[in-house]
Amino acid sequence: MTDERRWQEDRERFVDSNADDALGPLAEQFVTLGQALCGAQPEQGVPEVLRRIVTAAQEITGADVVSVTLRDGDGFTTAAETDAVATKADAVQYETGEGPCVEATVEDGLGYFACADLAHESRWPEFGPAAAGLGLHAVFATGLFPRMSTPRLGALNYYSRRVGGLDHVDRDQALIFAVHAAAVLQGARAVEAAELRATQLQEAVRSRDVIGQAKGILMERRGLSADQAFDTLRRTSQELNVKLRDLASTLASRRADL
Repeated sequence: MTDERRWQEDRERFVDSNADDALGPLAEQFVTLGQALCGAQPEQGVPEVLRRIVTAAQEITGADVVSVTLRDGDGFTTAAETDAVATKADAVQYETGEGPCVEATVEDGLGYFACADLAHESRWPEFGPAAAGLGLHAVFATGLFPRMSTPRLGALNYYSRRVGGLDHVDRDQALIFAVHAAAVLQGARAVEAAELRATQLQEAVRSRDVIGQAKGILMERRGLSADQAFDTLRRTSQELNVKLRDLASTLASRRADL
């Protein structure tokens, strides 16, 4: 089937409805996924957003356990999970370098990897039996974002305690959810980065002000120029192994003792 024909069928399903206020199947999926994550606001911070993502993912798919893998430098970390067993299973993937979340993060392509029976999975000879030993027998992972340039942000990992326990999950819906989740996560990261920059800027302004006060005190009391006063503060800071801002703050607060 050509891509054009597939798109035409999707479009027809999207608008397939006999009622003016009803949604077609594809539109319903978008609405459902959007509603699932609408509570995960970027300003709530990355940890809360991740918690809401795994909770929504579990509710939508019916998976027994869900976790989020994020890239951590050259490695991986489990940033959130609905059950601690997911962290144990994920750790096996990180240690062995094999498994769906690793492949969904670093492999080119759609960013979707699945297995219905982990105990007998030849692709992952170490991870598969180890996960089954933890009571997890089926899995799939979706990259964050799917189809973006690799390596991706990470992956969403879905586990079932039953062989074939995830066969009912709609792959397209899971991939659409991954796009939503990745967008919300990126938004939360951007908000945190902006807040950090604002905090650093405020700290820099406060430091400049208190250092300026200390310089003024030295200029007044010792008849120093601005450059001489700053050099005195800098040299004293190094000799005492005290941060320049802290030294300046102490000097300003004890002005009457000088």
